[in-house]
Amino acid sequence: MKAIVYSQTGAPSVLELVDRPVTEPGAGEVRVRIVVAGVNPTDWKSRAGSAPGEKLAFDDVVPGQDGAGIVEAVGAGVDHLAVGDRVWLALAAYQRANSGSAQEQAVLPAERVFALPAGASFDQGASLGVPAITAHRALTVAEDGPSRLSPGALAGKSVLVAGGAGAVGHAAIQLARWAGASVITTVSSPEKAALATAAGAQHVLIYTDSGIVEQIRAIAPDGVDLIVEVAPAQNSDLDLAVIRNRGSIAVYANNGGDRMTLDVRKHFSLNVRYQFLLLYTVGMAEIRAAAEDINAALADGALAVGEEAGLPLHRTDLAHTADAHALVESGVVGKVLIDVSAGEQ
Repeated sequence: MKAIVYSQTGAPSVLELVDRPVTEPGAGEVRVRIVVAGVNPTDWKSRAGSAPGEKLAFDDVVPGQDGAGIVEAVGAGVDHLAVGDRVWLALAAYQRANSGSAQEQAVLPAERVFALPAGASFDQGASLGVPAITAHRALTVAEDGPSRLSPGALAGKSVLVAGGAGAVGHAAIQLARWAGASVITTVSSPEKAALATAAGAQHVLIYTDSGIVEQIRAIAPDGVDLIVEVAPAQNSDLDLAVIRNRGSIAVYANNGGDRMTLDVRKHFSLNVRYQFLLLYTVGMAEIRAAAEDINAALADGALAVGEEAGLPLHRTDLAHTADAHALVESGVVGKVLIDVSAGEQ
């Protein structure tokens, strides 16, 4: 089989296409023929490291946390998956050398593999993982909000999604709308506003507008219930100005800076809750719960992809995985997918 590997950190050029033998799954594992792999910022950041040439935890690594495909072999003790099942993956490469989705056959823990509902495409499955589970977690951390998502779970709630044209922002808009929230999102341009509108946000605002606080307060006079935040250092003042008493701010990225300054008195006077989240360490119980809700949303048609759904798709083949990494690293708007092997969508 063909696989992409890298043996040291660095630019996309460290990624190599190699031939490897197909291996059998051990106990608690499955082997999945990857049809489509997704590429996320976490993939290129892991590949780049903090500097070029760093030693890895393994001799070499197959990248790729997300993907979708077909189960081809099942190890002992796995009873929720069977050969022939269509599936999607999450955290495939986490703390493992050879389980990433940038290869034709991936052997990985069965707990990281989830059934893909009938009617959902491999493109959708490969676009879930990191973005959708992160979005689910961000939408379920509020003190007085739901811990699970379903139709009506966020009814009566107002959600502000910062960066609604990004992959996590897109998933957050879709999941929040599916759960019944009123969704406000901020973007940087009219082009991105069109994408956020296509994703389903009812209120799409340009965050550089001088009256952005007043615009949000006009929509949510008492303040927003929950903020899904991608750029806390840049947006902390805005978030404080529009959050309601006992509102929550879920931070999943550090776009725009690693450090933020908060007015302590104003925050505690509003009982504001900050929830930082990292998917790798959130715990498998939370990931399983998120996957169940995501599959329910998929079954309801709530997680479409493509430009008409607000998430343009960009494609490469496995041999050009370096180009896919470079696209994501450049900040391309939309979802970058790798066509790994043939499969019926």
